[in-house]
Amino acid sequence: MPRKLVVGNWKMNGSLAANEALLGAIHAQLGAGSAAVSVAVAPPLVYVPQVSQWLAAHGSALALAVQDVSNQSVGAYTGDVAAVMAAEFGVTYAIVGHSERRKYQAEDDARIAQKAVAAQAAGLTAIVCLGETLEQRDAGAALQVVHAQLAAVLKHVDLDLTRLVVAYEPVWAIGTGRTATPEQAQEIHAAIRAQLRAQSPQAAEQTPLLYGGSMNAGNAAELLAQADIDGGLIGGAALKAPDFMAIVQAAEQAAGVGAAE
Repeated sequence: MPRKLVVGNWKMNGSLAANEALLGAIHAQLGAGSAAVSVAVAPPLVYVPQVSQWLAAHGSALALAVQDVSNQSVGAYTGDVAAVMAAEFGVTYAIVGHSERRKYQAEDDARIAQKAVAAQAAGLTAIVCLGETLEQRDAGAALQVVHAQLAAVLKHVDLDLTRLVVAYEPVWAIGTGRTATPEQAQEIHAAIRAQLRAQSPQAAEQTPLLYGGSMNAGNAAELLAQADIDGGLIGGAALKAPDFMAIVQAAEQAAGVGAAE
Protein backbone atom coordinates (compact mmCIF):
# COMPACT_ATOMS: atom_id res chain seq x y z
CA MET A 1 0.00 0.00 0.00
CA PRO A 2 1.10 3.62 -0.48
CA ARG A 3 3.12 5.55 2.05
CA LYS A 4 0.83 7.59 4.29
CA LEU A 5 0.51 11.28 3.42
CA VAL A 6 -0.87 14.17 5.46
CA VAL A 7 -1.23 17.57 3.79
CA GLY A 8 -2.16 20.73 5.66
CA ASN A 9 -4.20 23.09 3.46
CA TRP A 10 -3.97 26.51 5.10
CA LYS A 11 -6.53 27.96 2.66
CA MET A 12 -6.66 31.80 2.88
CA ASN A 13 -5.14 32.02 6.33
CA GLY A 14 -1.79 33.15 7.67
CA SER A 15 0.63 36.04 8.02
CA LEU A 16 4.41 36.26 7.99
CA ALA A 17 4.56 35.99 11.77
CA ALA A 18 1.82 33.36 12.14
CA ASN A 19 3.35 31.19 9.42
CA GLU A 20 6.75 31.21 11.10
CA ALA A 21 5.23 30.29 14.45
CA LEU A 22 3.16 27.46 12.95
CA LEU A 23 6.07 26.05 10.97
CA GLY A 24 8.29 26.19 14.04
CA ALA A 25 5.75 24.32 16.16
CA ILE A 26 5.21 21.62 13.53
CA HIS A 27 8.92 21.24 12.87
CA ALA A 28 9.67 20.92 16.58
CA GLN A 29 7.35 17.90 16.82
CA LEU A 30 8.14 16.38 13.44
CA GLY A 31 11.87 16.51 13.96
CA ALA A 32 13.84 14.67 11.31
CA GLY A 33 10.62 13.37 9.80
CA SER A 34 8.60 10.21 9.95
CA ALA A 35 9.65 6.86 8.59
CA ALA A 36 6.05 6.02 7.79
CA VAL A 37 4.33 9.30 6.84
CA SER A 38 5.06 12.12 4.39
CA VAL A 39 3.89 15.51 5.64
CA ALA A 40 3.30 18.67 3.61
CA VAL A 41 1.85 22.14 4.08
CA ALA A 42 0.04 24.27 1.49
CA PRO A 43 0.18 27.97 2.37
CA PRO A 44 -1.48 30.74 0.38
CA LEU A 45 0.54 31.33 -2.78
CA VAL A 46 1.90 34.70 -1.67
CA TYR A 47 3.60 32.96 1.27
CA VAL A 48 5.18 30.12 -0.74
CA PRO A 49 8.58 31.90 -0.96
CA GLN A 50 8.60 32.52 2.79
CA VAL A 51 7.72 28.92 3.61
CA SER A 52 10.17 27.57 1.03
CA GLN A 53 13.01 29.61 2.53
CA TRP A 54 12.04 28.64 6.08
CA LEU A 55 11.98 24.92 5.28
CA ALA A 56 15.37 25.11 3.57
CA ALA A 57 16.95 27.13 6.36
CA HIS A 58 15.77 24.69 9.02
CA GLY A 59 16.40 21.48 7.11
CA SER A 60 12.77 20.58 7.66
CA ALA A 61 11.30 17.24 6.61
CA LEU A 62 8.09 19.05 5.64
CA ALA A 63 7.25 19.15 1.94
CA LEU A 64 5.71 22.19 0.29
CA ALA A 65 2.45 22.25 -1.65
CA VAL A 66 0.48 24.93 -3.48
CA GLN A 67 -3.28 25.25 -3.28
CA ASP A 68 -3.78 25.61 -7.03
CA VAL A 69 -1.96 26.02 -10.33
CA SER A 70 -2.97 27.26 -13.76
CA ASN A 71 -3.76 24.88 -16.56
CA GLN A 72 -1.50 27.06 -18.73
CA SER A 73 2.30 27.18 -18.66
CA VAL A 74 2.82 30.81 -19.75
CA GLY A 75 0.95 33.73 -21.25
CA ALA A 76 -1.64 36.46 -20.75
CA TYR A 77 -3.51 34.88 -17.83
CA THR A 78 -3.67 37.66 -15.24
CA GLY A 79 -3.71 36.35 -11.69
CA ASP A 80 -2.79 32.78 -12.62
CA VAL A 81 0.43 31.08 -11.59
CA ALA A 82 1.98 28.33 -13.68
CA ALA A 83 3.08 25.05 -12.15
CA VAL A 84 6.60 25.59 -13.54
CA MET A 85 6.79 28.80 -11.50
CA ALA A 86 5.78 27.02 -8.31
CA ALA A 87 8.34 24.31 -8.99
CA GLU A 88 11.14 26.91 -8.81
CA PHE A 89 10.37 27.33 -5.11
CA GLY A 90 10.86 23.68 -4.26
CA VAL A 91 7.16 22.83 -4.34
CA THR A 92 6.40 19.10 -4.39
CA TYR A 93 2.59 18.95 -4.55
CA ALA A 94 -0.13 20.94 -6.30
CA ILE A 95 -3.73 20.71 -5.09
CA VAL A 96 -6.20 20.92 -7.97
CA GLY A 97 -9.97 20.75 -8.04
CA HIS A 98 -10.62 21.63 -4.41
CA SER A 99 -14.37 21.95 -3.88
CA GLU A 100 -14.00 25.60 -2.93
CA ARG A 101 -12.45 26.33 -6.32
CA ARG A 102 -15.13 24.28 -8.05
CA LYS A 103 -17.74 26.36 -6.21
CA TYR A 104 -16.28 29.87 -6.11
CA GLN A 105 -14.21 29.83 -9.31
CA ALA A 106 -16.63 27.62 -11.27
CA GLU A 107 -13.88 25.17 -12.20
CA ASP A 108 -15.20 22.15 -14.08
CA ASP A 109 -13.87 18.63 -14.43
CA ALA A 110 -12.14 19.35 -17.75
CA ARG A 111 -10.23 22.37 -16.40
CA ILE A 112 -9.20 20.46 -13.28
CA ALA A 113 -7.90 17.58 -15.40
CA GLN A 114 -5.84 20.03 -17.43
CA LYS A 115 -4.39 21.45 -14.22
CA ALA A 116 -3.39 17.97 -13.05
CA VAL A 117 -1.57 17.35 -16.32
CA ALA A 118 0.10 20.78 -16.15
CA ALA A 119 1.27 20.11 -12.59
CA GLN A 120 2.81 16.80 -13.58
CA ALA A 121 4.46 18.36 -16.65
CA ALA A 122 6.24 20.74 -14.26
CA GLY A 123 7.48 17.84 -12.16
CA LEU A 124 4.92 18.22 -9.38
CA THR A 125 2.67 15.59 -7.86
CA ALA A 126 -0.96 16.53 -8.45
CA ILE A 127 -3.42 16.14 -5.58
CA VAL A 128 -6.76 15.85 -7.37
CA CYS A 129 -9.79 16.56 -5.20
CA LEU A 130 -13.10 14.79 -5.75
CA GLY A 131 -16.38 14.87 -3.86
CA GLU A 132 -20.13 15.11 -3.96
CA THR A 133 -22.53 17.70 -2.56
CA LEU A 134 -25.11 16.85 0.08
CA GLU A 135 -27.84 16.92 -2.55
CA GLN A 136 -25.93 14.45 -4.70
CA ARG A 137 -25.34 12.13 -1.75
CA ASP A 138 -28.98 12.28 -0.68
CA ALA A 139 -29.94 11.42 -4.26
CA GLY A 140 -27.77 8.32 -4.09
CA ALA A 141 -25.38 9.68 -6.72
CA ALA A 142 -22.16 10.01 -4.69
CA LEU A 143 -20.34 7.14 -6.39
CA GLN A 144 -21.37 8.28 -9.86
CA VAL A 145 -20.27 11.87 -9.24
CA VAL A 146 -16.85 10.90 -7.91
CA HIS A 147 -16.36 8.37 -10.72
CA ALA A 148 -17.09 11.03 -13.36
CA GLN A 149 -14.76 13.55 -11.73
CA LEU A 150 -11.89 11.08 -11.69
CA ALA A 151 -12.67 9.79 -15.19
CA ALA A 152 -12.13 13.31 -16.55
CA VAL A 153 -8.57 13.17 -15.22
CA LEU A 154 -7.78 9.58 -16.14
CA LYS A 155 -8.75 10.02 -19.79
CA HIS A 156 -5.56 12.05 -20.34
CA VAL A 157 -3.12 9.55 -21.83
CA ASP A 158 -0.09 11.53 -20.64
CA LEU A 159 -1.14 11.36 -16.99
CA ASP A 160 1.37 9.57 -14.76
CA LEU A 161 -0.40 7.64 -11.99
CA THR A 162 2.87 7.33 -10.08
CA ARG A 163 2.74 11.10 -9.49
CA LEU A 164 -0.91 11.34 -8.62
CA VAL A 165 -2.66 11.68 -5.27
CA VAL A 166 -6.45 11.54 -5.04
CA ALA A 167 -8.26 13.31 -2.22
CA TYR A 168 -11.89 12.46 -1.52
CA GLU A 169 -13.55 15.43 0.15
CA PRO A 170 -17.33 15.24 0.46
CA VAL A 171 -18.41 18.83 -0.06
CA TRP A 172 -20.98 18.59 2.73
CA ALA A 173 -18.24 17.75 5.23
CA ILE A 174 -15.78 20.57 4.45
CA GLY A 175 -15.60 23.24 7.11
CA THR A 176 -18.96 22.18 8.49
CA GLY A 177 -17.78 20.00 11.36
CA ARG A 178 -19.64 17.10 9.76
CA THR A 179 -17.59 14.11 8.73
CA ALA A 180 -18.36 11.10 6.61
CA THR A 181 -18.47 7.97 8.73
CA PRO A 182 -15.45 5.72 8.31
CA GLU A 183 -17.69 3.31 6.42
CA GLN A 184 -18.98 6.03 4.06
CA ALA A 185 -15.45 7.26 3.39
CA GLN A 186 -14.10 3.76 2.85
CA GLU A 187 -16.85 2.95 0.36
CA ILE A 188 -15.84 5.89 -1.84
CA HIS A 189 -12.12 5.27 -1.39
CA ALA A 190 -12.52 1.62 -2.37
CA ALA A 191 -14.41 2.68 -5.51
CA ILE A 192 -11.67 5.16 -6.38
CA ARG A 193 -9.03 2.46 -5.93
CA ALA A 194 -11.00 0.12 -8.20
CA GLN A 195 -11.27 2.83 -10.85
CA LEU A 196 -7.53 3.45 -10.70
CA ARG A 197 -6.87 -0.27 -10.79
CA ALA A 198 -8.82 -0.55 -14.02
CA GLN A 199 -6.46 2.05 -15.48
CA SER A 200 -3.23 0.58 -14.13
CA PRO A 201 -3.31 -2.31 -11.63
CA GLN A 202 0.25 -1.79 -10.44
CA ALA A 203 0.19 1.99 -10.12
CA ALA A 204 -3.19 1.97 -8.40
CA GLU A 205 -1.79 0.17 -5.39
CA GLN A 206 0.77 2.96 -4.90
CA THR A 207 -1.53 5.96 -5.43
CA PRO A 208 -2.25 7.61 -2.07
CA LEU A 209 -5.93 8.20 -1.41
CA LEU A 210 -6.57 10.97 1.11
CA TYR A 211 -9.72 11.82 3.03
CA GLY A 212 -10.45 15.54 3.15
CA GLY A 213 -13.71 16.22 4.94
CA SER A 214 -13.18 17.73 8.40
CA MET A 215 -10.58 15.18 9.52
CA ASN A 216 -9.35 16.23 12.95
CA ALA A 217 -7.45 14.96 15.96
CA GLY A 218 -10.55 13.26 17.31
CA ASN A 219 -11.61 11.25 14.27
CA ALA A 220 -8.33 10.74 12.38
CA ALA A 221 -7.43 7.37 13.90
CA GLU A 222 -10.75 5.75 12.98
CA LEU A 223 -10.70 7.15 9.45
CA LEU A 224 -7.06 6.24 8.84
CA ALA A 225 -7.67 2.69 10.01
CA GLN A 226 -9.76 2.07 6.88
CA ALA A 227 -8.13 -0.11 4.25
CA ASP A 228 -8.11 2.45 1.44
CA ILE A 229 -7.60 5.71 3.34
CA ASP A 230 -3.92 6.54 3.06
CA GLY A 231 -3.86 9.95 4.71
CA GLY A 232 -5.62 13.26 4.98
CA LEU A 233 -6.02 16.62 3.30
CA ILE A 234 -6.47 18.74 6.39
CA GLY A 235 -8.15 22.14 6.55
CA GLY A 236 -8.93 23.85 9.85
CA ALA A 237 -6.93 21.42 11.99
CA ALA A 238 -3.82 22.22 9.94
CA LEU A 239 -3.70 25.71 11.45
CA LYS A 240 -3.06 24.36 14.97
CA ALA A 241 0.20 22.48 15.35
CA PRO A 242 -0.98 20.16 18.17
CA ASP A 243 -4.08 19.12 16.21
CA PHE A 244 -2.16 18.70 12.96
CA MET A 245 0.56 16.63 14.57
CA ALA A 246 -2.04 14.47 16.31
CA ILE A 247 -3.31 13.55 12.84
CA VAL A 248 0.24 12.82 11.68
CA GLN A 249 0.71 10.58 14.70
CA ALA A 250 -2.56 8.79 13.93
CA ALA A 251 -1.26 8.19 10.39
CA GLU A 252 1.97 6.79 11.82
CA GLN A 253 0.01 4.41 14.03
CA ALA A 254 -2.19 3.35 11.10
CA ALA A 255 0.92 2.67 9.02
CA GLY A 256 2.27 0.52 11.82
CA VAL A 257 -0.94 -1.47 11.99
CA GLY A 258 -0.89 -1.95 8.23
CA ALA A 259 2.68 -3.19 8.33
CA ALA A 260 1.91 -5.60 11.15
CA GLU A 261 -0.95 -7.11 9.22
